[in-house]
Amino acid sequence: MTLTTGFKYLSIGFLITNLIACMENKKNTSSHERLKKELTSTPKSLGGIALYTVRDAMSMNPKETLKEIVAIGYKNIEAAGYKEEMYYGMSPVNFKTYLKKLNLEPISTHQASVTLENAALEMAHAKTAGFKYFIVPIPPMGLFTHDENTNEMNMKGTVENLANILNTLGAQAKKAGMELLYHNHDFEFRKNDKGIVPIDYLLQHCDPELVNFQMDLYWVVKAGADPVAYFDRYPNRFKMWHVKDMSKNGNFAPVGTGTIDFENILVRKENSGMLYYMVEQDDTFDLNPMEAIKISRQGIEKIGFK
Repeated sequence: MTLTTGFKYLSIGFLITNLIACMENKKNTSSHERLKKELTSTPKSLGGIALYTVRDAMSMNPKETLKEIVAIGYKNIEAAGYKEEMYYGMSPVNFKTYLKKLNLEPISTHQASVTLENAALEMAHAKTAGFKYFIVPIPPMGLFTHDENTNEMNMKGTVENLANILNTLGAQAKKAGMELLYHNHDFEFRKNDKGIVPIDYLLQHCDPELVNFQMDLYWVVKAGADPVAYFDRYPNRFKMWHVKDMSKNGNFAPVGTGTIDFENILVRKENSGMLYYMVEQDDTFDLNPMEAIKISRQGIEKIGFK
């Protein structure tokens, strides 16, 4: 190879390197600008209540329960009661109308029943009800497992399959004008039999334009992982949080009464990409759920959540 030819190849190499760098910068700038726009357009009230906490009351008398939630001071809600094409016994249109009457904002909905076949219908209903985020709360389509004897949760099949399903659902959500999030428990943070940490695989292989995440802070801590470390490793991927505390014996607890260092987590919210958070407590034990969400409401204010 002559000296002239060498310089020619070297120049081409520089051009390719610069082109790749420009493309990456453009991608990062685009992502940064999109997040900036999201943060700007997000209402001042970022907090809300996951209705799963008061699911029994919602199943018996949803309208009165929602009135009590308003009286406690919550402004945003996350549903977990989609059944037979209705939300808590109300059509999507009627549910949206009633929330508007109470000045409640429908932000997100957990839809455990979603499949590749019914996704278009469920997403259309969620959109009609006014929700922005369509959340897959567990591995869908029969992939979720729960051992009633040990109370251990896990999943069947491969994480590769789950990532493909989520990407497909994410594309359908985008087409429907919604955003798809995946909600974690603790098992996604434990290595599977192939030595893969499922949540890491999902974060690396789910297209951020189609799939992002609702981080359940309790379950992350329960798994022995560090939420802040995940914010640093995968910035802007955790658009929503579930906020619930952990008692000294590891049980669910109202926010502010347990051991989770929410202050340290909260100061990194922008790095995480968090736009909304939902107070949740899966089980309130001997405490009335309504009393539990009152205590949590006081707790989030003391901690500094807005």
